[in-house]
Amino acid sequence: MNRRRFIKGLLAVTLAGLVTAAYGFIIEPAVRLRVRKWRIQRDDWTAPPLRIAVLSDMHVGEPYVGLNRVKQVVRRTNALAPDVILLLGDFFASHKGVSDTVKMQDLAPVLAGLEAKNGVFAVLGNHDWWDDRTAQRRGSGPNRYAKILEQNGISVLSNAAIKLEAPGIWLAGLEDQLAIWRKGKPQGLDDLAGTLAQITDDAPVVMMAHEPDVFPTVPERVALTLSGHTHGGQVRLFGWSPVVPSKFGNRYAYGHVREDGRDLVVSGGIGCSILPVRLGVTPEITVVEMSA
Repeated sequence: MNRRRFIKGLLAVTLAGLVTAAYGFIIEPAVRLRVRKWRIQRDDWTAPPLRIAVLSDMHVGEPYVGLNRVKQVVRRTNALAPDVILLLGDFFASHKGVSDTVKMQDLAPVLAGLEAKNGVFAVLGNHDWWDDRTAQRRGSGPNRYAKILEQNGISVLSNAAIKLEAPGIWLAGLEDQLAIWRKGKPQGLDDLAGTLAQITDDAPVVMMAHEPDVFPTVPERVALTLSGHTHGGQVRLFGWSPVVPSKFGNRYAYGHVREDGRDLVVSGGIGCSILPVRLGVTPEITVVEMSA
């Protein structure tokens, strides 16, 4: 290889690196937004077909996910005409490079614009608990973010199950599994058994759980578990993510997982955590269509 070819090759590699960096640090996390649909059929689904819109891990904060970006997400979600909208927690940014934070008092009224004929429901994520210093000292709720969401008409389910009569399903919300820091380790406030004990008939159950790590212990009685937290690893190439915030690694990193007759969908979410980068995990509105 002569000197000219070497220089051309070096320039090509450098340019490719710059383009990839620009895409991963700017275009994909801050500009792109897609709708990712999953269709799941189950023999035990006795309710009418149900379209669920899932918004997870918004991590709202400028310049990546500001209020204008959230408004865009709200408009596109409403345009999908979902039967129910589920928010899976982690509402605020925690990554480096946040130039301006957003308060829940400003975010919740925007989220209140979400429209679904059977309602909008939420669970909290680990960052929602970690940001509440009073709750951390107390070691339990109430959580200040949950209060503000409730004041804006969004029901927050904390180890609770409610019957949605129109679609004929139970909706359960598990509290966060990493909520409280004690002795340098996160401890959960989740109560799976207590949540399921509130279900009083054989209608299908949809479970919201911010972290997917609970899935191996979810019984077959639950038709669908919906989670976020992982962001699909934020960097995902050829179906594999090098870093996943889960003790199960890539097993529950992203997408639809079926194990032992049980179904889990892990949303790639909207925002970022730790680092403001996404590559191969486009911010998404997740739609799950359930039917028999």
